[in-house]
Amino acid sequence: MPGETLLVLAGGFGTRLRVAVADLPKPLAPVDGRPFLQYQIENWLAQGVHDFVFLLHHQAGLIQDFLARLSAEQGLAQRGVQVATVVEAQPLGTGGAIAFAVAQRQLRHAFLVTNADTWLGTGVAEMRAAGPDSIGVVRVEDAGRYGAVHLSPAGNVESFEEKRPDTGGGWINAGLYHLQPGLFGGWDGRPFSIEQRLFPQLVGQGALKAVPLDTPFIDIGVPAEYFRFCRWIESRKAVPL
Repeated sequence: MPGETLLVLAGGFGTRLRVAVADLPKPLAPVDGRPFLQYQIENWLAQGVHDFVFLLHHQAGLIQDFLARLSAEQGLAQRGVQVATVVEAQPLGTGGAIAFAVAQRQLRHAFLVTNADTWLGTGVAEMRAAGPDSIGVVRVEDAGRYGAVHLSPAGNVESFEEKRPDTGGGWINAGLYHLQPGLFGGWDGRPFSIEQRLFPQLVGQGALKAVPLDTPFIDIGVPAEYFRFCRWIESRKAVPL
């Protein structure tokens, strides 16, 4: 099924996870004998994604080698799946990485963005249906750990709240977006954070839609959550995620 390109943010240094996975980039953290990113790709394929661009920097060669092997082993090209990479010479932040990819790939149509280290069971169909410019949100018991997202009655993002230990349950950024390339047309080549610069600008304009997702969510960036995902896979998904 044709659909938007999925840009996968996979260039981070993964400093918090190094105590558990010292010699690999975070997306290649082993889970029951396979890289975490392989589970991600298989899940995205099952949701109808057929056009991938991986945005890389830290240990980019290792991820490129993995993608080449996986593509060959699973015959992705023969299945009509496109896999490309864009490598940043220097860290550009989430916003800069997307802007760089938009320029390098000459993207002219709306696209999806996700994080290589964040697991969402579903969400692609909902984000496609929502159209740009939108952000997926999930409800968690401890929103303060991530920073809460407050929604307006109309379903837009009303505000973002900084991380706070006493926030309690609420909506958070799920790390899945539907955006249009025009948002990045004036990029000056400098690093920037999409979460800290672009999203607040869109919120100020009342132009950022929120898409509530009812799906398992986990960020493997910290060891406890990485090991929790490992246990889930090793149990053949018998234990709750």
